[in-house]
Amino acid sequence: MLHMMKLAVGVRDIAHLRELQAARLAAQEDLRHLTRSLPRRAGEILDGGSMFWVIAGAMVVRQRITAIREDRYEDGSACAALHFDPVLVPVAGRPTKPFQGWRYLAAEAAPPDLTADTPVAGADALPPALRRALQELCLI
Repeated sequence: MLHMMKLAVGVRDIAHLRELQAARLAAQEDLRHLTRSLPRRAGEILDGGSMFWVIAGAMVVRQRITAIREDRYEDGSACAALHFDPVLVPVAGRPTKPFQGWRYLAAEAAPPDLTADTPVAGADALPPALRRALQELCLI
């Protein structure tokens, strides 16, 4: 199994991502992301892989990738469409430096899911805005 990670540009937090995706679903649009490059390791990704979203400098949520298909941008040029399950799964936050496009993420390098039973301690117990501010100052 292989995952991917991508910056969620313009997204403030998990709740904002949830709102944006709910609006797409309400408009009966697929939850998908178009990317110029078709992942060469698509088979490994489709074997249970997720997109780990980087929001405000931290990898904080994942979303299962359900399909990868060849598609077209509005101008007719070729691209790949990554289709997502609507469920957003919070993960143990991990500071992540900015990068272009998307990256592969090995399963063993992926942060663990946060569940109701997961004890929240340390930096993860801080409010998101405070945690981001401390990350920007390189204090956590």
